[in-house]
Amino acid sequence: MHHDDSPPAPRPRRRPASALALAVSAAAVLACASACGAPSGPADGAPPGTRPAPGPSAPSAAGSAPAGAAPLAGRTVVIDPGHNPGNFAHTREINRPVDIGTNRKECDTTGTSTNSGYTEAAFTLDVSHRLRTLLRELGATVVLTHDADRPYGPCIDERARLGNAARADAVVSVHADGSAAGNRGFHVILPAAVKGGTADTAPIVGPSRSLGVNVAREFARATGSAPANYVGGGTGLDVREDLGGLNLSTVPKVFVECGNMRDPKDVALLTDAAWRQKAAQGIAAGVRTYLRG
Repeated sequence: MHHDDSPPAPRPRRRPASALALAVSAAAVLACASACGAPSGPADGAPPGTRPAPGPSAPSAAGSAPAGAAPLAGRTVVIDPGHNPGNFAHTREINRPVDIGTNRKECDTTGTSTNSGYTEAAFTLDVSHRLRTLLRELGATVVLTHDADRPYGPCIDERARLGNAARADAVVSVHADGSAAGNRGFHVILPAAVKGGTADTAPIVGPSRSLGVNVAREFARATGSAPANYVGGGTGLDVREDLGGLNLSTVPKVFVECGNMRDPKDVALLTDAAWRQKAAQGIAAGVRTYLRG
């Protein structure tokens, strides 16, 4: 888990003005008020001497950052790198069933890979690191569900809990698909309306769709990739009810399938570092657009 908390820089101390300088300044203000017709009292109608000292602007009811602040200041984004490079060595542990609300499903999977052996777990970590850097530059507090710093997992139910515990404004789970050759393009997976056991996605279906629409649009713009030609009907969006990471989430969350690791043309993109940077830029732009409203 990674957090980004930087203390604000100390303000420089101001030297007190001399009595003569204050008197000259006061005289200039009175002269301007008399000659220009400007009101001599505070512009907002507050009685003289009662206006508070200048300070940072209070955020609006919508939670926007103060004027001049980084665009995502005060926002928390959780990045969930799909799978884990260590999963291959822990098949017994990741095959253990866990509760996903509506039923039980394996804790995690190894993920897919290209024919040459470039794994989805390696891909998702790379894109997630790039995405973390971009979101931090926008002022967001960023949490990773893991950083290949544990033997395997986390399990899908724990991944959901980590986003919930962070009270994330948005959660993005980064993936790549393992479909048949000829199936190309990206898609964003949205939570279906699910209610059963510990799962109740009703509060997050709408916000998650908004997040997904923004991510899909900006991903296409940044990468030049087309929406998947094999799922989502060309929209780049797919709704699923069988993913524990979505079913158990209480905060807006989507999965991004960046491309198909079994298609040679998509593989040429997924294995290119410059394209992976574009993928991260597209996801970051989608998150920013969603959170800025």
